[in-house]
Amino acid sequence: MKFAIALFAPPHSPAARRALRFAEASLQAGHQIVRLFFYQDGVHSASANVVCPQDELDVAAAWTRFIQEKQLDGVVCIAAGLRRGVLDAAEASRYGRPAANLAAGWELSGLGQLHEAAQQADRLVCFGGN
Repeated sequence: MKFAIALFAPPHSPAARRALRFAEASLQAGHQIVRLFFYQDGVHSASANVVCPQDELDVAAAWTRFIQEKQLDGVVCIAAGLRRGVLDAAEASRYGRPAANLAAGWELSGLGQLHEAAQQADRLVCFGGN
């Protein structure tokens, strides 16, 4: 089975942890992940500046490690990222911001990437949506 996974919740939420565990279990079971798409407050999981208390799971760092190790397509909605200050180098320069904070391995792109992933996948699984 091919999954597209969308996360709408911030990294400190239970939904973000459930989404990560679902993605890990899906690959372990032999399924494929077409794309991980982070939208709304989910974009914070792709920020290199998210800091987590030492006694808690650093979900944002875990997502970044996961997409890098598994060589997955990790996409952050560009509009949601801009609204929340999650920028790559090009967008930071474009908007005159002092620094980029999009973690390595992620890419900013439009909502069309979620639509395309839903078309390619057998199932679109969303976490944290309203």
